Order: sequence, then C-alpha cells, then structure tokens
Amino acid sequence: MTKFPTLKTSRCILEEFTDRHLTERYVSWLQDTEVTKFSEQRHKQHDFNSCRAYMQSFANTGNYLIAIIAQNPSLGHIGNMSIYIDKKNEVADVGILLGEKSIWGQGYGVEVWEEICRFLVFTLKLRKVTAGTVATNAGMRGIMRRTGMIEDGKRTRQILIDGNEVDVIYAALFRENVINE
Repeated sequence: MTKFPTLKTSRCILEEFTDRHLTERYVSWLQDTEVTKFSEQRHKQHDFNSCRAYMQSFANTGNYLIAIIAQNPSLGHIGNMSIYIDKKNEVADVGILLGEKSIWGQGYGVEVWEEICRFLVFTLKLRKVTAGTVATNAGMRGIMRRTGMIEDGKRTRQILIDGNEVDVIYAALFRENVINE
C-alpha cells in the first residue's frame, strides 16, 4: 500500500500520523477518562513508548493511522483515525478518536468521516466501509447515522462500562451510498 495522501475538508487536513504528531497533548487524550470512555483504550496505560509502538504497528501493513489537523491553527491536531483494510474483500474498518474536547458536537467527526469514506471507495476502490461502537456512544452513533451507515450487527451485552453491560453496534456503508463531492 502506498503512503497516505493528504486530504482536505472545509475545516480539516487529514495526513499520515508521524512522529511530529506524537506529543504530550496526544498522549494526554489517551489518559483522559472522558475521551476514552467508550474505547478499549480505557483499560491501558499510555505513554510516549506505547503510542510510538502503536504508530509503528501500521508500518508496511497496508493500514493507516491518520492525524486530523484542524485548519484553524489555534486548534491544530484534534484527533486520529485508524483504517484497517481487507484488500481481498474490498472492505475497510475505520475508527476515530477526537481528543480535543472543545470541538466535540461541532460536526468535525462527520466531516472527516465522509472524506475518508470517499477516499476509501473512490480512490482505493473498496466496496464497503465498516465501523463499530458501544450503544451508549451517542457521538459515534451520530457520525455513523449522519454519514449514511446502516446498522448491520450487534453483540449483546458485550462490553462493561462503569459496571453496566453495553451492546456493541456495528454499521456499514456501501460504495453505492457514498456521495462523491
């Protein structure tokens, strides 16, 4: 797989995550219980070494770790996306972490998600984009719904969050449903 190209949305730049994105700010997101509340990352301790190892795990795999950079310089690096590609089945599974809490609820997640989906289906020629989240993650479920993904599976009472059993919801977006702007 080739290097990830830089993509632009109206408010963000999406670029390959590199050492320059590996900052104290990024590590702090993974240590913030509010940011990781719905992620399995909440069970792990993170530092520069663990974050560097995660970044390096993408090398030469055909998968991508993407930095989300707000075009507003006062915001800068606001989050990351992971893309795991199953080339033989023409499917990509995408995840997102918006670590900069000041932008939550402002549509940044939908904006970058739509751009990544267009890239995956129109540039990489994949037929399907998938994602999953816990049923209580209203933000991610909103991204999935607003970008046209359809729920296509559920693992009942799969995850414990604050002692509560929570379903994991899976969703898919097919090539024919992606808007090419």
